[in-house]
Amino acid sequence: MSSGNKKANKTKKQSSKFLFWVIGLITVCLVGLIFLSNSAKKEAIDYVGQPFLGEKSAPVKIVEFGDYKCPYCKNFNDSLLPSIEKDFIDTGKASLYFMNYSFINVDSTRSAKFAETVFKELGNETFWKFHEQLYKKQPEDTKAEQMDVYTESFLKDTLSEIVSEAEVNKVVNAFKNDEAKGAWEKDMAAASKLSITSTPAIYINGVKFEGNTYNDFKKRVNEAEKEK
Repeated sequence: MSSGNKKANKTKKQSSKFLFWVIGLITVCLVGLIFLSNSAKKEAIDYVGQPFLGEKSAPVKIVEFGDYKCPYCKNFNDSLLPSIEKDFIDTGKASLYFMNYSFINVDSTRSAKFAETVFKELGNETFWKFHEQLYKKQPEDTKAEQMDVYTESFLKDTLSEIVSEAEVNKVVNAFKNDEAKGAWEKDMAAASKLSITSTPAIYINGVKFEGNTYNDFKKRVNEAEKEK
């Protein structure tokens, strides 16, 4: 065989080897990209100063971004929250935090700020009682979503069902002074940062929950409990 043919064969083998490694490298990169795209993104969420159920030391932190005018949030509160409390909050596995994403109409903002004022003035326990009352009294008529229902008078009357007149007046005065504006704005800024567009939006240890059933939810909480 001539020296020219030998050089040509050697070059061909080197080219083939180089091509093999290039293809291998591209394959590894593609697998990595697919893995990253399928991995759930963990977000940094500030839980400080937020209403919560359970123990702060619980290994799993669940966050609901909600709107008091949202019927899906009412369904979450009425149908799923009792099970979450029984299975995870009461057992010490998880704590649940509520944050506002007020987007439906002016009622959404008014009720959110009023509830934040209740939390600020009367504490966590009273907040959750008021929170439950708001969802219980949410109008069933879907057209009411765009109506001015949660007026200041309505909110005051709802609060008076669970606390004294003196406590109602304390909250109303603070509400008129917009003392919960900062807390509400903090929630809205967090929702904007997370690109939330609908409610309820649920996060479990900073990862958005994308499941469809309560079994999916339980599985994700149990997984989060084992994560470090």
